[in-house]
Amino acid sequence: MIYEIALLPVHQEHIERFRQAFAEVAPLLCRAKGYGGHLLAQGIETPMHFTLIVRWQSLEDHTPGFEASDDHRQFMEGLQEYFAEEPQVHHIEGAGFTLGAPVFQD
Repeated sequence: MIYEIALLPVHQEHIERFRQAFAEVAPLLCRAKGYGGHLLAQGIETPMHFTLIVRWQSLEDHTPGFEASDDHRQFMEGLQEYFAEEPQVHHIEGAGFTLGAPVFQD
């Protein structure tokens, strides 16, 4: 399982509109091959910073898969005007979250 972690800096005056725009373009993400769910979370101390976590079956499903698609182009076009700066994206590998799981595994 691969997780895409995207840090999305949003102009403070456009936070509500960004939330609405994300809801409008989210179906483009949800129908992508290998998509396994997502979470969009707003920062508490810094409410203009959003974190998007997307679960993918493989790295290739996200990149080049979704990133090379017309759906991704439309997804980004729907959000681009709300970003205060370029989003930062990285990937991590791991199992899904479970209750009671140890923090570190040998």
